[in-house]
Amino acid sequence: MSLYSSLSLTVWVLKIIVSKNKWSLCLGGSPSHNDVPSNAKHLPTIESVRRVDHNLTYNEFFHKFLINNEPCIIDTAITESWPCRQQWVLKDAPNFEFLGRLFGQCLVPISDCKRRYYNSQLKNDMNMQEYLDYWVKYRNSDYTSDMPLLYLKDWHCTKIFPDLVYYEVPHYFASDWLNEYYIAKPELDDDYMFVYMGPKGTWTPLHADVFFSYSWSANIVGRKRWLLFPPKEENKFRDSYGQLVYDVLSEDLKDHSKYKEYDSQNLKCFDVIQEAGEIMFIPSGWHHQVWNLEDTISVNHNWINGCNIRTIWLSLKQQLSSVMKEVEDCKDMVNWVEHCQLMLKVSHGMNYIQFYSFISFIATKRLDFITKGSRVNSFGKYEFGINHCSFDLTMLKTVLEDFIIETKEKSIYSLISADDQPINLLEKINFVLQDEDK
Repeated sequence: MSLYSSLSLTVWVLKIIVSKNKWSLCLGGSPSHNDVPSNAKHLPTIESVRRVDHNLTYNEFFHKFLINNEPCIIDTAITESWPCRQQWVLKDAPNFEFLGRLFGQCLVPISDCKRRYYNSQLKNDMNMQEYLDYWVKYRNSDYTSDMPLLYLKDWHCTKIFPDLVYYEVPHYFASDWLNEYYIAKPELDDDYMFVYMGPKGTWTPLHADVFFSYSWSANIVGRKRWLLFPPKEENKFRDSYGQLVYDVLSEDLKDHSKYKEYDSQNLKCFDVIQEAGEIMFIPSGWHHQVWNLEDTISVNHNWINGCNIRTIWLSLKQQLSSVMKEVEDCKDMVNWVEHCQLMLKVSHGMNYIQFYSFISFIATKRLDFITKGSRVNSFGKYEFGINHCSFDLTMLKTVLEDFIIETKEKSIYSLISADDQPINLLEKINFVLQDEDK
């Protein structure tokens, strides 16, 4: 890359980041959440999230919740045998001593729930033992408002301790393309499997999960309160500049000159309490805000599969359109299309090149199963048969067709492949699916 291109790229990175957060504030503090909200009078609940028995079959879960993109809570029976529910818990609270022995020397990501940074929380790294010592002190102070409110979030515990068996992915979530991809590619040094830990009152502002993916969250100890908003309801929380409100309980929402779409009487919201041992399923594109009602530890996955891959693709397309719009005044610059892909990676976490690598990996695995008899394995435990692989390929076919059209229209196709790999892959999928129909 030339010096000119490097300087241009730096300018564009700054422009995207500043533009993305144009009307947000970087504050030293935010409204206190030491006192966990017990109600939200201006957020009417439309109905309760369905609670399902662990005897629900995979097919029932697939059709009722994955295909329909609806939330649910799964009962405690699935997590009862997990080692972390035995070893990480002592008298209905975190087992601080055991956690210190196990993880004390780790560096972990910490969010300060009292310090806002744009539309998120200020983040730093901390030694785990130091964090546990803080937590015990905070707990013993009866959660005094004089101390920081620190939340361990998005910790890649499994990636750091690959041999540690502390939970088991429930069969409902076995079709997890995102982690299938990253587990098979250790050189990428990433995954979407996390541990969260935090004292009573820690919270996460309004957001949708990365890539608009599904997520599931299992409480190892403690309780959470979730406010869930179906797709498009989040638009009622946008200000006149399109920015989401930081906190859905904020009094700022009553300022109708700023939040013109906000109407508490026509707002659809699910208000859910998740108990220890229960698993919360959050559908694609559902915005949510979460509080820990007690000292809480949870295991969380973000995941993608055939049921939501089109949602993920449409979200990626929308993000690229936003990037291109923000830097359209630079359109005449050399390598503008390539730079937009770099900006997309910065702002969204994935660009078209990575997306194609991801879907082609998944498609090839399914094609090899059908044509060569290769196994499709998930988390070293679950294996998928012909019906599941055919469904996956059918969903990928639809996305790949649109992907090819989109990349050609936006002059991105040559960045993806110099030898028509996407078209060749689509032809293979069509051939296999047609053969399956015979």
